[in-house]
Amino acid sequence: MNFIQKLFKRFFTSSEEEYDPMKYLIVGLGNIGAEYKNTRHNIGFLVVDALAKEFEVSFKTDQLGDVAEFKFKGRSFVLLKPSTYMNLSGKSVRFWMQKKKIPKDKILVILDDLNLPFGTQRLRGKGKDGGHNGLKDIDQVTGGNNYARLRLGIGNEYSKGQQVDFVLGEWTSGEKDGLPEILKFAGDTAKSFATIGIGHTMNQFNVKK
Repeated sequence: MNFIQKLFKRFFTSSEEEYDPMKYLIVGLGNIGAEYKNTRHNIGFLVVDALAKEFEVSFKTDQLGDVAEFKFKGRSFVLLKPSTYMNLSGKSVRFWMQKKKIPKDKILVILDDLNLPFGTQRLRGKGKDGGHNGLKDIDQVTGGNNYARLRLGIGNEYSKGQQVDFVLGEWTSGEKDGLPEILKFAGDTAKSFATIGIGHTMNQFNVKK
């Protein structure tokens, strides 16, 4: 166990009586700025935006991110859009974990995935970063990959050497048409994760949409 893991274990073990076991942190990964708003890399932002709209709450700019909160079926949801840019997402996630006293088993990170076809999603309780810089930084800063992540497929329809341009490119008109259903399904997955647990949610929501 490394120093960061020991620090987190001590923090959450000693503070168990302080945090709300019914509180969950839902993190949508993306990059801030108008130039990134409609890009594939920002699909995590779009999911938490859709959840905020569904529950009629607004994001407020705070330290290291934009935050909104709502309650659903007895659970408290904290929505987070890190303002640190994708490659430094861990700093924001760690800060809000500590500020809201939410342990890692009650965190869900939502991100884009090149290895999944557009319209497909995969929920896992932990795993490798798969080359995703946002996950890589969260792993490093929080001391491990033992947190849930929801990968949303953006496809890989790009030519050799054009990966970055594709990921940071805007949605096609056809993709835009399919986004509302994808975002709602991902939002429903996040709500299920907090209400019935990751195991049942994986069985129900790890399907192609």
